[in-house]
Amino acid sequence: MSLMKTRGFIVSLLFLCCSGMQSQSFEGAWQTELQNDVGTDIHYVAIFSDGFVSEASYEKESGKFSGTWGGSFEAKDGSLTYTFEFATFDSELVGSTEAVEYKFFDGKLHIEDKVWTRIDDGSPGDLAGAWLISGRMRGDEMQHVDASRPRKTMKILSGTQFQWIAYNTETKEFMGTGGGTYTTENGKYTEHIGFFSRDDSRVGASLEFDYKIKDGDWHHSGLSSKGTPIYEIWGKRTSSK
Repeated sequence: MSLMKTRGFIVSLLFLCCSGMQSQSFEGAWQTELQNDVGTDIHYVAIFSDGFVSEASYEKESGKFSGTWGGSFEAKDGSLTYTFEFATFDSELVGSTEAVEYKFFDGKLHIEDKVWTRIDDGSPGDLAGAWLISGRMRGDEMQHVDASRPRKTMKILSGTQFQWIAYNTETKEFMGTGGGTYTTENGKYTEHIGFFSRDDSRVGASLEFDYKIKDGDWHHSGLSSKGTPIYEIWGKRTSSK
């Protein structure tokens, strides 16, 4: 084989290997659908980002919230291991760890009774990652929020999907969640609400905020769903908090 052909073969092989590795990654968002016991189509969205995962389910047609769970995860040798930080269907699971087998086949993710289709691989949004609120404006004063405390508010985003969750790992209490799709363009972060556990009437609404990344933190400002001015700071999550 000539040197040129050899180089071409190596480049092609590297491309195939890299493509295969990318296709085997959990990172990003996945979706699937199942019918519940009364025949209603339930839409599931799972977001994997920076070692954390959240899964939310809601009625496909109405957006009525069904449930959510999430926490940290690790995938290795065909085994997906996750530790619950919140679980609406059984709060006693909080703090426990479970493992399930998984496989990638024909571009899809197979886990137990669900076959997941990839939505995105963590792009193109600027805010992909798991974030904890670390500061909130109260009047004219920015108040620090201890991200290591049991009471947490987390936002987890892929390249196109978002979910926020408020919960307490110590009391195992779940306070609320919402999510859907988002875009980041020209300093504007826009949420399109697909589900909201506290108020189904908010489904379909869009909210636009200003955003910027400063010293690694996400600065988020604008008007809340109730029209109240907000200014929040979110810090990237690490495995230690």
